[in-house]
Amino acid sequence: MHPLTKHWQHLTWLSLALLPLAGLFALVSGARRLAYRHSWLRAVRLRAPVVIVGNISVGGTGKTPLVIWLADALRARGFSPGLVSRGYRGAGSLSEVTSDADPAHSGDEPVLLARRSLCPVWVGRDRVQAARALLERYPGVDVIVSDDGLQHYRLARDFEIAVVDGDIGLGNCLLLPAGPLREAASRLAEVDAVVINGAGKAAHGAQGFFMSLEGGGFRNLLDPNRHAGPGDFAAYRVHAVAGIGNPDRFFAHLRALGLSPVGHAFPDHHRYTPQDLAFEDAGAVIMTEKDAIKCAHFARENWWTLPVEAQVDPALADLIARKLRTPRGRQTA
Repeated sequence: MHPLTKHWQHLTWLSLALLPLAGLFALVSGARRLAYRHSWLRAVRLRAPVVIVGNISVGGTGKTPLVIWLADALRARGFSPGLVSRGYRGAGSLSEVTSDADPAHSGDEPVLLARRSLCPVWVGRDRVQAARALLERYPGVDVIVSDDGLQHYRLARDFEIAVVDGDIGLGNCLLLPAGPLREAASRLAEVDAVVINGAGKAAHGAQGFFMSLEGGGFRNLLDPNRHAGPGDFAAYRVHAVAGIGNPDRFFAHLRALGLSPVGHAFPDHHRYTPQDLAFEDAGAVIMTEKDAIKCAHFARENWWTLPVEAQVDPALADLIARKLRTPRGRQTA
């Protein structure tokens, strides 16, 4: 987790001390957005409509499972989606991501998208360039879904989704670095839909939908064809590993399945080494899919992952499909 996370959840001495820097951040980010709103900076509109799945806070909120769900839902409604992402700590160069790509280069989330979505996936620091390359390579793609990028206003968008972690919420509702927010909470009233991941409050004026992550079957890292259920770990000392935005959500999921894991929280997007997972008393080590992608090449026989599926009201996909089929005229910011 980010070292400021505990301060971001409340008004503390540190968050108050950082308020002047938060004011400077607000000034710079607000000026940039104003420039796009008034076309002083030009947003690029692609030949295919664009759906942004992002957030207004730092850290993971469940965007990637939602993107996978959305890709399936759009395909079921007659669309041919393609996915773009900036990647994380990868080389940042423009490239297509395949299911066997190196997560150290492409990023863990793009590789997971390539494996689970059955869609073409491209990454690049410039999402406009990534989307253009995808559309050129796959001319049949008729909608682009961007994993993150709510603040990447250079890419014109037709539908905006903001994902909020229902457990953490918006913390102290202050902007960086005094709080966790990239944009003010009022931004949620301007997007097309807010998705609350888990239990949460009302969706801040936007059309709100709730999402849950469900999964109860485990897959072995060394042998993906080997599966197990929660009862198979009853006799073992289980260690659980999570390098995601909200590790406690993963640990709670395992407890809800009847397990009593020893939880090990790592920073989001952590690059694991074998020593990180050298638990001498472990009968089984269970990790998220995102972590498993980075650990598979040095996995042991007793390492498992828990695949999860996003469960969302189908009305969200219906709403997006209707919007995408209407004449385009969405403002860029």
